[in-house]
Amino acid sequence: MQGQSADAAARPRRARRPGRHPVRLRHHRQPAAPVTVRDPAGWGPATTPAGPFRLVPVRAGRDLPLLTRWMNDPAVAAFWELAGPPALTADHVRAQLTGDGHSVPYLGLLGGTPMSYWEVYRADLDPLARHYPARPHDTGLHVLIGPAGDRGRGLGGVLLRTVADLALDHRPASSRVVAEPDLRNTASVAAFLKAGFRFSAEADLPAKRAALMIRDRCLRHVL
Repeated sequence: MQGQSADAAARPRRARRPGRHPVRLRHHRQPAAPVTVRDPAGWGPATTPAGPFRLVPVRAGRDLPLLTRWMNDPAVAAFWELAGPPALTADHVRAQLTGDGHSVPYLGLLGGTPMSYWEVYRADLDPLARHYPARPHDTGLHVLIGPAGDRGRGLGGVLLRTVADLALDHRPASSRVVAEPDLRNTASVAAFLKAGFRFSAEADLPAKRAALMIRDRCLRHVL
């Protein structure tokens, strides 16, 4: 299950542009605004059916070898398109770390073991908002499950629900969590549905046709 980033402008093989967010077109610079996702210390750990889960900030010096290995897995590379030498992954991650703060990268630790990569971003301040009726403080998610052994056993849906709940709990101004997996990535779409997201629409993004998935605060205990 890979809820990959979307924009060709951020993908090194297509048109690498350092400092760009995965779905940020930058035709017009978005106004600066604070995000409330930088410090995940208050976000966990969360108890899940699979064990305790926590988001921790990515540290390039510590995490780059692991992320590079994950990005070179064919199942991940098919959607993230960051397979290759460590410099490709480094450029992508450092763009997140040194950007304007609207997108923040995390490692997901399950039982203390790193097993997923997450990007939590302000969807309403991202050009993704041009492709759907955005609301103020919409929270966006990108995710990949790294180890092959952790895929295909339902973890994606469990962790997506967990992170979406954490975002809604700790970002009271956010009424929704949104995502835009590739329509071809049926496993990812299924995981979002399992996590309580609803399919809202199809969206033509720069590098893919996406399924716009939304988890509404008002429906979180229903779906």
